[in-house]
Amino acid sequence: MAVTRLVLTDFRNHRDAVLAPGAGFVVLTGENGAGKTNVLEALSLLAPGRGLRRAPLSEMVRQGATGGFGVAAMLGDVEIGTGTQPDAPERRLVRINGAGAAAAALAEWVTMLWLTPAMDRLFVEGPGERRRFLDRLTLALAPGHAHHSTRYEAAMRQRNRLLADEAPADPEWLSALEARMVEHGSAIDTARRDTVTALAERLTAQPEGVFARAGLAIEGWEGEAQTLARELREGRRRDAAAGRTLAGPHRADLLVTHLSKNQPAHLCSTGEQKALLLGLVLAHAELVADRMGRAPILLLDEVAAHLDPGRRAALFERLAGNGQVWMTGTEPALFDAVSGSATRYCVAHGIVEPRPTATR
Repeated sequence: MAVTRLVLTDFRNHRDAVLAPGAGFVVLTGENGAGKTNVLEALSLLAPGRGLRRAPLSEMVRQGATGGFGVAAMLGDVEIGTGTQPDAPERRLVRINGAGAAAAALAEWVTMLWLTPAMDRLFVEGPGERRRFLDRLTLALAPGHAHHSTRYEAAMRQRNRLLADEAPADPEWLSALEARMVEHGSAIDTARRDTVTALAERLTAQPEGVFARAGLAIEGWEGEAQTLARELREGRRRDAAAGRTLAGPHRADLLVTHLSKNQPAHLCSTGEQKALLLGLVLAHAELVADRMGRAPILLLDEVAAHLDPGRRAALFERLAGNGQVWMTGTEPALFDAVSGSATRYCVAHGIVEPRPTATR
């Protein structure tokens, strides 16, 4: 799985960028604010979800542009496009091989995972960020996870609105919405736990190396379909008072432990947390390649900036030959240890140009 052509139209600070990367490493270097992360964000929109920044779609349109934005890519013989139109700036349009599609359908064609500097705080922030990270891991192994997540959240929003109304809610309507939540919530929980179990086993079996091994578990909510149905039915008055649904897989959390130290990740040092996160993502990418028969596309924003030369070399060595890996950095020298077959770009003021080999 690799993007062989990427076209950005009025996306962030890119008016009309065109890239034709190779199948391995893709290195984007340039000054801060040049537009490197914008390229990765555009790529992340080729997968289900709101992208690596989770920004409103209207903010992604280039300042001064009169229309919406567009992102188009070729993955082998599959053409994927997404973007917006000026009359509906927060409505995302998706096309696969020329036909309109739901964003959730992208999971059948693209497997993608990313790391950004903001994720360095993953283990010390609230459970919502870890839950979204877990769902991204799960989606790579279970493409149907996007469908179940979308349906579950839609049913939950409708239930919350009904409970918030001053007029008594129709019990039959509530029961129907709760039945949908049970159906899709059970599928979400099962897929998450399968992912955590498989990834934890892989991490435990690996020898201790440059990147720390993480122990994984799900906490915060655990229940079968019958349990969730009862909790929703009996919790209507409680949820109405709270203004939200207080039981279900949307309340779960990903628990991460530093295995060799037997210490929760949020108590580890900043460097240890970054090593845990890198090790986790690398093991997951290898698991996906084994399970799905194709390595995921990795988007690694500023991943080399705070690694010493030895750890950078170890990272590049482990990533080599394991699918397409997009990396950004301010200095070309950060990527000297990357294979010479890498595709290298210079990004400046929203313009992306191939970097001559002689100047890397």
